[in-house]
Amino acid sequence: MRSEHAGHALALRGAARPHVPFGPDAKRFRAAQSLDGWSPVWTGLARVGGVLPAPGVADADPWALLHGREHPSRRGRPDGRAFGTAGIRSPALGPRFDRAVPAGGYSWWYVDAISDDGRFGLTIIAFIGSVFSPYYKNAGRGRPDDHCALNVALTGPYGNRWTMTERGESSVTRDATSFAIGPSAVHWDHDTLVIDIDERCAVLPFAVRGQVRVEPQVMGTTSFDLGGGHVWHPIAPRARVIAQFDNPSLRWSGGGYFDSNQGTEPLEAGFRDWQWSRAHLDSGDIGVIYEGLRRDGSDFAMALRCGPDGHWIDEPLPARQRLMPTPFCIGRSTRVDAGHRASITGTWLDAPFYARSALRTRLFGQDGMGVHESLSLDRLVNPVVRRMLPYRMPRKP
Repeated sequence: MRSEHAGHALALRGAARPHVPFGPDAKRFRAAQSLDGWSPVWTGLARVGGVLPAPGVADADPWALLHGREHPSRRGRPDGRAFGTAGIRSPALGPRFDRAVPAGGYSWWYVDAISDDGRFGLTIIAFIGSVFSPYYKNAGRGRPDDHCALNVALTGPYGNRWTMTERGESSVTRDATSFAIGPSAVHWDHDTLVIDIDERCAVLPFAVRGQVRVEPQVMGTTSFDLGGGHVWHPIAPRARVIAQFDNPSLRWSGGGYFDSNQGTEPLEAGFRDWQWSRAHLDSGDIGVIYEGLRRDGSDFAMALRCGPDGHWIDEPLPARQRLMPTPFCIGRSTRVDAGHRASITGTWLDAPFYARSALRTRLFGQDGMGVHESLSLDRLVNPVVRRMLPYRMPRKP
């Protein structure tokens, strides 16, 4: 059975017991706060275990929330897996760059895009409490704002560029709509994300300068608790992205995706690994597969479909398919409709603990193109890998 997360609902998926994804965690629900600095979570939680009240009326226009309208929250329905939903007084919609990040925690905002002709790709991640930073770890993770970075990765026929320079607190400013990291900045301009980039690659110091505009076509209104204080918020699962770079000289546009993650503890404290992918499907829907293994041995897995109205629907998990390992032997897998095969069309990034790739797949009866990532936190905590990181992630005041 499918479950729809519609309107302004904040879906809280509690820490699961082994082999039972999305198990409830009553203590975490009672203490929950809303995402992105909005108002506290409404305390009227839906019952779990298969008995929920009938859905209420949803706002059919999530874009209206950007202009201040609010309507009653809608509660989801169970799909056989245990989970709870809660309404919030203000929506989990759009980024909030001023949200508090606790000691030991992190926040990041992630953008990916593929050009219309399929030749170019990019990913951009703005970090507070940079989760992969050796400097943040060595400093005891007490001051997340002293460890910020803008990671920019460009791929295409003219070569790849990759930057991730960490900046200290004196070079960082942020408020509700803006986040400046050294000479680069991310700004939410009412209904568009504008990213101004002035960075330099590590090892070979190539400049990366330009602007990327992310214009949402679909705004998601639901955020998902992955357990252990780690939350994922797909802000704009479908967007139009315009990339204009002076160095390297690039001009292209294509389909993109924009989300955010936050946590109250180090990423490796919560997870051993995960596999994530998003695909833009032929009908205009967006499909997301997100699964992994938590540090406590429990697993989580979700197959989600989002329509043009921004409502998320739980779908039955398709069959798992192993993908070709990377040269660093990172295991890759995804989910794909029975009788079909997903394929990697290009590996954008291959690191000892992380791989990002372009993916062709079929989900929920539709073909789609998208982005896939594999993350091994067990690899990240390896002392050899830790010693390698400063060469790719320099730090400046």
